[in-house]
This record gives sequence, structure tokens and C-alpha cells, in this order.
Amino acid sequence: MQDLSPIGGAVAWTGATLGDWSVTLSPAEIAEIEAALRGLGDRDIPRITAAHFPLPRTAPRLKALAAVAESGAGVVRLGGLDPGRYPARDLKRLFWGLMCHIGTPLPQNTTGEVLGEVKDETGTGEARAEGSARNRSRSTGPLRFHTDKCDLLALLCASNGIAGGVSRIVSTIAIHDALAQRRPDLLAVLYQDFWRARPADEEGEGMAARPFPMPVFARGPTGAFTCQYSRTYVEMAERQPGVPPLTAPQVEAMDMLAALADELCVEAPFEAGQIQIMNQHVTLHGRTAYADDAAAGARRNLLRIWLSSPLSRALPAGHAGQWGSTEAGALRGGAMPGRSAIAA
Repeated sequence: MQDLSPIGGAVAWTGATLGDWSVTLSPAEIAEIEAALRGLGDRDIPRITAAHFPLPRTAPRLKALAAVAESGAGVVRLGGLDPGRYPARDLKRLFWGLMCHIGTPLPQNTTGEVLGEVKDETGTGEARAEGSARNRSRSTGPLRFHTDKCDLLALLCASNGIAGGVSRIVSTIAIHDALAQRRPDLLAVLYQDFWRARPADEEGEGMAARPFPMPVFARGPTGAFTCQYSRTYVEMAERQPGVPPLTAPQVEAMDMLAALADELCVEAPFEAGQIQIMNQHVTLHGRTAYADDAAAGARRNLLRIWLSSPLSRALPAGHAGQWGSTEAGALRGGAMPGRSAIAA
């Protein structure tokens, strides 16, 4: 029988209790990072590894942040960079080089995207409310709380719009523990399978054609918690032939999850140059709507890297179909599970 008692710990924070979760690069660390960038010469993504981007002073600090992401609060912000100092290509190479010291970058779709740009691609400022998660993210509309298919999600704010786009993050352990206290019946439902489907523009026609069952909450063989969730993918699966309709308890559980996420989350506007790292097993993320000012040249653009973490937890055996490997520290996740985005 599934243990439905509260989990607690440092990762069970709420927006009211999280405190200061940001750190700032020192001038010496920034100088080292810029030296590593110069040392790349013409080498470009995805042929950059940690070895090509040596950071003897800064790398230990980055590894400490990776440990916080896996074993601490599960979320951290790193500040101190000034995107205005770097051409767009160099900013991407710098971000990539830093993240290679935290984990292994993964493909984000089957068309070869390895470093995404989360920005308005509608050309009209339209806030998409329908379609895949990718289509929604690349408009100006709000994003519902969800996880990405990686151990760690890293976002660098290259530029920001004039209003909105506030990052929203919530601890899934905090949601779990609130449900344990208030609605253990719905907590039990979230440990049961929900059918999902991933869209063709993210994982190709083959994956999109195969709905799959997976619980929202689960425990690995060592008892470590993991949450994998996107209501968009649940709704997409339900529309496919042969997938059973959602039950009333499932709908109520998802509604309660959304309400608790709104109640317990931290909301933090992005500042240009900040890097946000989130553990996708213990946090959900979303955002508020935003508005660009194209005439004034004010646009929001987040650079995104998916990472497989060498510090990651073991996952339940039933997660292998989505992750490739469920072993702790394995290269896993991404649009093509178990494949590094770094070119040989």
C-alpha cells in the first residue's frame, strides 16, 4: 500500500517559507567564465563540453548548485551575468558551457533542438491557449504548472518584456504534503495512472501516436519521490481513440493540484542575466502572461537547456518508457531518451 504520509524536508517549501534562493557570481568567477568563452575559438554548440570550457574556480560552485537542486530545495537562481556584454551566439555558448558543468544537455525535440529559445513566435503577440505545450510556451500567454522531460531544467533570461512573464514555481513535495493533510483521498488518486500523450512537434509522430499511462506522483526503489505532470498531455491523451475517459476523482485531483500550486508557489520576475535551475522531479513551473513592446525593442527571451544530472535519483521501473533509464545518475530523459545533445 502506498505511504500517503507527509514527506517534509528542505524541499517541502512554500512561497512564504522558501527565503532567498538566489546566488550571485563574483567578479572573479565572471572573469573566468569570459576567459573560457574566449578559449572556445570558433567551437560552437553542440560540440562544447565541460572540458572545452574549463572553470577551475567556478566549477565547484556550479556542482554545489547541482547538489542543492537534487538534494536541497530543488530550485536555485544564479545571477551576476550581463547579457548585454555578449553577442547572441556567445551568450548561448556561455550558457551551454556553464550548464555542462552541472549535467549533460539533452535533445528537446526530434528535429534536433538542443538549446531552445522561449519567446513569442506568433508574430502578433497572440496568447495561445490551445495546442501543444511548445506552442503555448512560444506565445505571450500564461503557462499552466507542468514538468519538462529532464532531471534539471535550466533557463537563462536573455532579455525581458515590458510587463508580466513572472516565473511561477511550486514544490511538488509541498503539494503532496498539503494533500496528505487535507485530501488524502485525492493524494491516493495522484499515485494512480493518468493517460498521457506527447505531441508530434515535440517528439515526432511515433511518440505522439502512443498514449501511455503514468502516475502523477510516484516513488522510486529507494523511496525517492518524483512528479511528472502536464495537464495538457493528459487532455491530449483523453481525445485519442481507446483512451479511457478521466474519472471524476481524477479531474478533482487535478483541480486540487492546480489550486494548491497557486496557493503554495513562489512568484519571481526574471531579471536579464539570471539563470534558473529547477529539479523536474520535485517542482512544477509555469508563468504569467507577458507583453512585448516590439516598437521599443523590448522582448522577452529565455534560453532553455534540458539536463540529465549525474546526481539524479532512481525512478520507478514503470518510468523507463519515458526516461530510457531509471537508474540513479544515468543519462536519461529528453526527446530521445538516453541520448546526449553534445555532438561527438
